[in-house]
Amino acid sequence: MIKNPVFYSVIIGTEILNGRREDKHFEFIKNELIKRGWEQKACFTIKDDPLFMENVFNLVKNDPNSVMFSFGGIGGTPDDYTRQTAAKVFRNNKIEQNQEALKLIINQFGQSAYPHRVNMANLPKNALLLENIVNKVPGFGIDERFFFVPGFPEMAHHMVIEALDKFYPKNYKKYFCNFVVFAGENELIDTMKELPLDLEFSSLPKFVGDKRKVEIYIADKDKKRVDTWCNFFKDEITKKNIKFKVLC
Repeated sequence: MIKNPVFYSVIIGTEILNGRREDKHFEFIKNELIKRGWEQKACFTIKDDPLFMENVFNLVKNDPNSVMFSFGGIGGTPDDYTRQTAAKVFRNNKIEQNQEALKLIINQFGQSAYPHRVNMANLPKNALLLENIVNKVPGFGIDERFFFVPGFPEMAHHMVIEALDKFYPKNYKKYFCNFVVFAGENELIDTMKELPLDLEFSSLPKFVGDKRKVEIYIADKDKKRVDTWCNFFKDEITKKNIKFKVLC
């Protein structure tokens, strides 16, 4: 489990990119994270290409605080590459037949589990299992931070909730201030540059006819720090006779 996690999602599906299916995962994972006070750093939608998958997984792995949810490619057909690629990237190619997963598959399918379905029990070494409420074939996680679920939303989304509830149920409380400044961004840049780089900050310009305004958002887990820098920003623009309106 990561103390200060940074969340990524990887949606694997050539059929999404070529328009044969619509993505059902981005909105879901976005909303589930926001509900818990988290947010994503990046979301990748990629082809079923083993080398490209490996490169994306390595990119995520190289972030020391990364937590990843990967959707798709854990089935038993020849174009399902995720299990092998995950083992290569996160377990140095160590893959094993997970006995618990094997038992679930055999109990669900009986003799028809052979010869192909049983291959879905071949998982990266020491993988933890995620419950599949539809057909019992589990998803899996590695090191309590990299999670791999099917492409089918009715299976995958329950697994994601299971992993989040168990390992990342809630973020620390975040304090923020939000206000609209009645000016253009260019007039605020000098003030923006005074803010600490590690302070969460965003500016969103808006146009109403020929009038310009900017929505400012400042956030941090330290309330005193948020109050200090929000007041600083407001004081600086007040000195320039720029008006603002507090949103919250």
